[in-house]
Amino acid sequence: MDSKRLSRHATKIVATLGPASDSVEMIEQMIRHRVSVMRLNFSHGSAQDHIERAARVREASRRAGQEVAIMADLQGPKIRVGKFAQNKVHLEPGAAFILDAARIELGDQNAVGLDYRDLPRDVKAGDRLLLNDGLIVLEVQAVKGEAVHTLVRLGGVLSNNKGINKEGGGLSAPALTAKDMEDIRTAMSFQADYVAVSFPKNAADMDMARQLCTAAASGSGHAPGLIAKIERAEAIPHLEQILRASDGIMVARGDLAVEVGNAAVPALQKKMIRMAREMDKLVITATQMMESMISNPVPTRAEVSDVANAVLDGTDAVMLSAETAAGRYPLQTVQEMSRVCEAAEIAEDLELDADFTDRTYARIDQAIAMGALFTAYHLDAKAIVALTDSGCTPLWMSRHSAHIPMYALTTRLATQRRMALYRNVSSLLIDATADRDTALAQAEALLKERGIVQANDVYAITCGEPMGAPGGTNMLKICQAR
Repeated sequence: MDSKRLSRHATKIVATLGPASDSVEMIEQMIRHRVSVMRLNFSHGSAQDHIERAARVREASRRAGQEVAIMADLQGPKIRVGKFAQNKVHLEPGAAFILDAARIELGDQNAVGLDYRDLPRDVKAGDRLLLNDGLIVLEVQAVKGEAVHTLVRLGGVLSNNKGINKEGGGLSAPALTAKDMEDIRTAMSFQADYVAVSFPKNAADMDMARQLCTAAASGSGHAPGLIAKIERAEAIPHLEQILRASDGIMVARGDLAVEVGNAAVPALQKKMIRMAREMDKLVITATQMMESMISNPVPTRAEVSDVANAVLDGTDAVMLSAETAAGRYPLQTVQEMSRVCEAAEIAEDLELDADFTDRTYARIDQAIAMGALFTAYHLDAKAIVALTDSGCTPLWMSRHSAHIPMYALTTRLATQRRMALYRNVSSLLIDATADRDTALAQAEALLKERGIVQANDVYAITCGEPMGAPGGTNMLKICQAR
């Protein structure tokens, strides 16, 4: 397939907002340089902070002339140590150290309190605890009441509020805390397009999150997409069920790597991306993608390879965290990531025909979507256009790599924003109409206005009759632009 057909970027970029990227001007620049989803990290800041940030995103989108999605990322349970009198201690290998859920005073060289009070009930002698992303390793010697007595196996500096993981998983903290429930209400107040749930262990956690979102948005009828952050070892055996209960997953490689081991993560990443695509779900690859650019103006070659491999695996989006939230070079990081994504997309191998081998589609709308993709690919069409109300048709098509730009035209602003995360899909807003011929004429005029097609170019278009009925896509038309 001719690389020139990649007329616009396929893989989306998620950027985390923070002190380095808080202004409308910076957000606007990031949108103009390919960022499609703005992440609000609810681990930091007040409810009002997030409401004001969301407003700035909408203003920046208006200025840039491009709608983006807002993703509210819930904090989840605080599985952390408490604070130290001197803010940090240095733990020597072989030293004894106590994690004390009952401790009220600040920590010292011998012991520290816990934000996670249930730790004594989750561990036993012989368990290994990994603190600060695995930089500190403690082996449990005994549990005495509320105190977990450990031996330092891997020492180093331990500072305030560092995270705790249990090797192999097994911490019982619920995925949704009281704070998360309040944060969901905040996120629904500004109609976040996606809600990312931290540390889900099973489908029930995602079902609860959806119920909470529905209740919080009952007045508006808004329904955000749910993203399950896969960062617990316990989630891996339940991955299929979690996917079914979610709209997508995030390969959250930080906490996951600590629990299952760094070496296991690359294969798990590939498995998760593949499974999500096969199940018509979205997938975001996250954590340390361009970590060095927090303080350096260029990425390492290993980081470039990491981003490129996620793109080649078929991820919908790659995510930046501290790089854009607190780094010195937020815009340069976005630009570098964009260049890497584009180069990887051009090099991507196509096996579209193999995607249709031995597969059947019982739903009319899904069969139309696959027929449009297959036909446009073999006719060397310039674009595929989907007139959509729910966004389902472009989602199905975006699960397959065809190197044909897809344009999703909708009358619903919420659908347009939600589709900002779909790989290889550009979402556009059109005027509401119940007349098919008028809608098709509007679609072609919009494609020509934006330079997507020219006279005599072939493109495919899908829609439904009657217009505007969700799940009603039942028509495929091959057009030649006039």
